[in-house]
Parts: sequence; structure tokens; C-alpha cells
Amino acid sequence: MSNKPHIVGITGGIGSGKTTVCKIFETMGARTYYADDRAKWLMENDDQLIKNIKALFGEEAYREDKLDRKHIASMAFKDDSLLEQLNGLVHPAVSHDVVKWIDENQDARLLLKEAALLFETGSYKALDKNILVTAPEDIRILRVVSRDSHRSEQDVKNIIENQMKDEEKRPLADFVIENDGNQSVIKQVMNIYEELIVA
Repeated sequence: MSNKPHIVGITGGIGSGKTTVCKIFETMGARTYYADDRAKWLMENDDQLIKNIKALFGEEAYREDKLDRKHIASMAFKDDSLLEQLNGLVHPAVSHDVVKWIDENQDARLLLKEAALLFETGSYKALDKNILVTAPEDIRILRVVSRDSHRSEQDVKNIIENQMKDEEKRPLADFVIENDGNQSVIKQVMNIYEELIVA
């Protein structure tokens, strides 16, 4: 058996319950890299990335060293290519960061990379296995609206509409966790964990 950690991706649409699944894995000793949180951190702490974002959106992209999301959104809303260019700056920075994180966590048996856009960016190909977390749309909307007070039901519907559909993701996933309230998520996670650790 190899001593290197298994590196597994966890993805799913907004409100599917990715974070909950990661937390269950963590109780079993897994460590998680939260790609979206790290992306936000890097945008405010990585000097080269900050420089590149300012070059794209102007000095106003930051206020008191904090990313001015409203400014960026207002510009990107008028010009789709700006959003693509921003993603083109952030994704490589995250990829570089995750490689460093994996190097620093070689003593773990299982490392998870939690990311909303795992299949969309193609980054799933670099991982040993991938897990898709799914839930019915009405449950997802309810979860997000009760969690994010700034989002309306329509906002969440728009986000879901723009995300890759679960039907397209399923064939790319090695495991699927159904987080629909009818099946035990803990039991599903334990079964996957056992399969991964024995592998």
C-alpha cells in the first residue's frame, strides 16, 4: 500500500451540501482544501495576483487592501470577457497553491479538494478520484436562501441555471453522494472513505 495520500475532489452545485460532506470526512481524519475560500484569500494576499487584478480592473479594484467585489461585478457585468480574464488569473494561482498545500500535507491519508468548478475547469483530471454531491433543486434553493440572507430565491435559481447540470457531471464522477434528506449522508461518506482508504 502506498504511503502517499489519496487526493480526492469534492464538487456539487450551490446548496448541494459539499461543505457538510467535507466536514464528515474531516471527522475521519481527512484534510480539506476549500478552493473557493482560498481563491478569495489569494486575491487579497498574493502580491502578483493583486497586481494582475489591478491591471485588469484598475486601482479601484481594491479598497483598503480588500477586494472591491461590487466594482469588479459592475465592470464584469458589462463585459463577459473581463470575468473570463479574471478566472484566467485566479485559477492558475489556486492550482499553484493547491500543489503547495498537497506537498505540505503528505502525512495525511486522505486529502480533499473542495471546489464548485471541478469538472468545468478540468482540474478534476489531476485528482485520484472525484465525488459529486447532489440534491434536488428545491432543497438546494431552500438551503441557500436560509444560509445567505443577501440572496433571493430567484438569485439562487439564476446561479443554478448558469452552473453545469448534475446529469453532465455524473459520468465524470467516481462517486455520487445523494444529499436529498432521504439517505444517510454519513453512511454514504463512510462507505466511500472505506473504499478510498483500502484502495
